Amino acid sequence: MKKSEGYAHGKIILIGEHAVVYGQPSIALPFPATQIRATITPSEMNNLTIECMFYKGLLNDMPELLDSLKKVIEVSLKRLNQPNAFLHIKIESTIPAERGMGSSAAVSVATTRALFDYYKQKLSREELLDIVNIAEIIAHGNPSGLDALMTSSSQPYYFIKNQTPELIQPNLDAVLIVADTGVTGQTKKVVQQIATKLNQTDGSHYQEMMTTIGELVKKSRLALTHNQAEELGALLTNTHSLLSQLGATSPELEQLVTCALASGALGAKLTGGGGGGCMIALAKNTTEAKHIAQNLTQIGAKSTWLYEMSDLS
Repeated sequence: MKKSEGYAHGKIILIGEHAVVYGQPSIALPFPATQIRATITPSEMNNLTIECMFYKGLLNDMPELLDSLKKVIEVSLKRLNQPNAFLHIKIESTIPAERGMGSSAAVSVATTRALFDYYKQKLSREELLDIVNIAEIIAHGNPSGLDALMTSSSQPYYFIKNQTPELIQPNLDAVLIVADTGVTGQTKKVVQQIATKLNQTDGSHYQEMMTTIGELVKKSRLALTHNQAEELGALLTNTHSLLSQLGATSPELEQLVTCALASGALGAKLTGGGGGGCMIALAKNTTEAKHIAQNLTQIGAKSTWLYEMSDLS
């Protein structure tokens, strides 16, 4: 039986979330500890069928929640000149949804790759990103393109809105811990709340915070490329303090960040939109990272992942 597979991974914003909306830089990492696999086989029905965690059935009957997946399939098949294909597409994921880890973009990347592989057609990086961004408009309204880029890349990027992303060549001997609060992130709500604060009459204080976060991002880039783990850890913690003042945190995030720091982390902060979702912490080595992850699990983290930062080199 004919079969093809496509893969993608999660992403983590190391530093710069929210400030990136206002023209400041951010740094994002590929996160292969979480992955998506899309498997395509011929359909046993004269139709196109989908199987995933949220739905199993005909493409045309998919719930609105999966409109971005439906769009990426339709656009890919149109470009492949196969608009009436009878396929079965199975999506398997270890990326938690709505946690700021690029789940929707990763699904689109993996599915597009699988479809082009199924029909033995070459897929350029430019076309992949173009197709995925079309789907991301449905998922997020006005995507920056960062999720599509990071879920299909193997190295970190320095990203400024409306500018060409810059590839980073990292050099860091440290371990990143990612912990899931188990609470859905509230990106849209938090973004709106921060916008309100910046636009108020006395909002200059908050605007200065955004500028400060941008400066911390620039310093983090240097730390990431010059093997300065302790410096990077301090920059992450300082950024979390500013994000907390901006209202991006939550009780669950604060509990995990506090626990990580008390457990010996070099630094810790929320990652992504905030209001829930995930946090990250930096450890000197795997032994310390495992200790921190264990403590995070004991106080309520739903899942934890470890990532050797040296693997990015």
